[in-house]
Amino acid sequence: MASRPLDKNLLPTPVRRPVPLRESVYETLLELITLRRLPPGQHLVENELAERLGVSRQPIREALQRLSNEGWVDLRPGYGAFVHRPSGDEAEQLLAVRGLLESESARLAAGNAGDEGLADLRRLCAAGEKGLERGDTEEMVALNADLHRRITELSGNEVLADLAGQVARRVRWYHGLVAAQRGGDSWEEHARIIDAIAAGDGEEAARLMREHTDATRRMYHEQAAATEDGESGDGGEGQGRQE
Repeated sequence: MASRPLDKNLLPTPVRRPVPLRESVYETLLELITLRRLPPGQHLVENELAERLGVSRQPIREALQRLSNEGWVDLRPGYGAFVHRPSGDEAEQLLAVRGLLESESARLAAGNAGDEGLADLRRLCAAGEKGLERGDTEEMVALNADLHRRITELSGNEVLADLAGQVARRVRWYHGLVAAQRGGDSWEEHARIIDAIAAGDGEEAARLMREHTDATRRMYHEQAAATEDGESGDGGEGQGRQE
């Protein structure tokens, strides 16, 4: 009896393999950096990280190399790895691009957001306001990222959403420095942007988003300058050689 070929439409999706250890370590370190639990200038000692994460030094070394390639970590021969400390120009360029992308996202979302999308935005905004009341900075940073990402999705422009997604994680890192200071102002601005989107007023939504992202950009520079001034009397970051 001749066998029949398997119907590919009846086969399940490929078995999902466990995430490689090096990928898990990379994601963990990147999360610690974006949340500023590993702050700019922090010396990243392989032995210490391996012990903290419960892994060997090899996946740590691989993750640090990848983070270096992506600009999150600086590898200094003879001294080791350090969390990257961005220059003022780096911050300005990234946050300026973010403003352009998200202003256009808001403008387009005003013509595309349906009832479900608007409900999502209002839910995220309300959750952010509750996070503010609790003083939960990490939650506010995460919800801020979710809200901005949802606006970009509602733009209906996949290329725009992809470009915005490429800078989103770095924006989250910058926002971590100013989330507490921006506080209530930021969520009030979010609410006004959502109202403009709900009203279908694309130009107003774009204008409000430009003002919103510009306020965050200005405050980041102010906070970064204050942080640098505070660190200038501490003798600078450690320069001990990597053992």
